[in-house]
Amino acid sequence: FCAGAGGKTRARAAAMRSTGQVFAIDVAVARLARLRPRLARSGATNVQPLAIAHERDERLARLRERADVVLVDAPCSGLGTLRRHPELKWRLREADLQALGRQQRAILAAAARLVKPGGTLVYATCSLLAEENDAVAHDFSLAHPGFRPQPAAEALARAQVRWTPTAEDDPALRLSPERDETDGFFAMRWRRET
Repeated sequence: FCAGAGGKTRARAAAMRSTGQVFAIDVAVARLARLRPRLARSGATNVQPLAIAHERDERLARLRERADVVLVDAPCSGLGTLRRHPELKWRLREADLQALGRQQRAILAAAARLVKPGGTLVYATCSLLAEENDAVAHDFSLAHPGFRPQPAAEALARAQVRWTPTAEDDPALRLSPERDETDGFFAMRWRRET
């Protein structure tokens, strides 16, 4: 979900070695159009771009409960990239954050419908703000009791990635410029149990 020009989509397709199917879903037709030549150059043959009008688009019905994994690369304030884009702090207004929060919650709920039982849902932003990260994840967990939070540390350990959580009982992945010498990122995983 929110595939854009497909950087994460191409990485996923490469990791899958062109097996299975990857649906690159976005409302921005122009961004998906930029994905096509990139897919051709990468040699990925298992990606299907899917342009939708909104998160309730009827074209998503055929994918309902079919996905092993859904990644929501959510639209966000981008405040995790402040060291590269300091001008962002001057553009963001409180009303923008409220609108983003509504959009993030709606997208996450729509993406959850695509996850099959036993599958995984991942929500990610390049923001450091609790309003876009913890609040959205908390609200989703309350509204979707069939999805259980999964500790990021477990998934990263399986992938042989060394990372230390910010708190022992925190299931989220949190990266910050000060601590991790990278942009600020947030990711939360859930496993669909029912």
